[in-house]
Amino acid sequence: MATLLRDGENDPITDLMPNSKEEAPPFTPHERMLIANVLEVRNLTAADLMVPRADMVCVNIKASLEELLDTIAEHPHSRLPVYRDSMDDIIGVVHMKDILSSFAHQKTFKIEEHLREIMIIAPSMHALDLLLEMRKTRLQIATVVDEYGGIDGLLTIEDLVEGIVGEIEDEWESAEVPQIAEEPSGSLLADARLPIVDFEKRVGSLLDEEEREDIDTLGGFVVFMEGRVPTRGELLKHPSGLEFEIVDADPRRIKKIRVRNAPPAATQEKENSENF
Repeated sequence: MATLLRDGENDPITDLMPNSKEEAPPFTPHERMLIANVLEVRNLTAADLMVPRADMVCVNIKASLEELLDTIAEHPHSRLPVYRDSMDDIIGVVHMKDILSSFAHQKTFKIEEHLREIMIIAPSMHALDLLLEMRKTRLQIATVVDEYGGIDGLLTIEDLVEGIVGEIEDEWESAEVPQIAEEPSGSLLADARLPIVDFEKRVGSLLDEEEREDIDTLGGFVVFMEGRVPTRGELLKHPSGLEFEIVDADPRRIKKIRVRNAPPAATQEKENSENF
């Protein structure tokens, strides 16, 4: 497996373990990734973790109650940023419980009467500083504003926590089946959530039984292989000859992977049947 350490260098994660005469159990890949995320989040900024402007869900201050309910049905977020004339003029946030309360009690709803404060931050603000500020002010959502006053993106306290622990999926989020597809070039394009056992059925064994107990997905395997979350565009080589190109990723997780030098499907199916 690939390693980030040179000969003679100490593992910074292992160095964090308290000194003890008793030999401590080794970190699992998941524990190592979690600790590494905690260490790396110190260097992350709002720009690294924000939801980009193109993916923001906002409402106009003149929106009716029916329009707000439709937005909530399509995008079930607990808080929605509110703007006047354009998304560069966000003036606050409206909470879903205020909207639903007015609907339940058949009250006339005016957004301006329910506006809550929203933080305004620079893209360069460090993630940990923002997390502390959100805890202090009890504000859980912030707009990321560039030097010209334009909106770059949006950041919530959930985004900050996911930067450390990984993605937290809500129960309403659809669980799409991870896919793997063969491209005309012979490469494989795979969802990083593809179960590692399914991937090994296609390309051959990559893990021993002990490693397989700790690694569940293709994305987890690549993180384990590198000891970190790779960035988009990286090309990683495995001793088996496979090459993993990170097609889509953010600082928290891998999303899409292109696998090169995979054996033809027919050849691997024959090997699997012979091994069976």
